[in-house]
Amino acid sequence: MCLAVPGKVLDVRGEAPLTRVGRVDFGGVAREVSLAYVPEAKPGDYVIVHVGFALSVVDEAEAARTLAYFKELGEIEEELGIVENSSGG
Repeated sequence: MCLAVPGKVLDVRGEAPLTRVGRVDFGGVAREVSLAYVPEAKPGDYVIVHVGFALSVVDEAEAARTLAYFKELGEIEEELGIVENSSGG
């Protein structure tokens, strides 16, 4: 399943609108994403990310609610490619 996941912008690189990228933290996992669709995004903002592209800026409360729902459903690890070690040791 492909989900749009909220994350916090840690830093931004690039000046040209179409090539701006940022490092985004998704609850402890950081990924580089394109900020081409959200030229207003800056460090500290929360963005909704789908397949490597930030689609919109959201407030911190909305981001936290969405992440909590995903964690409850067990979807966030799958979406971010996090694989748990199930061998127990």
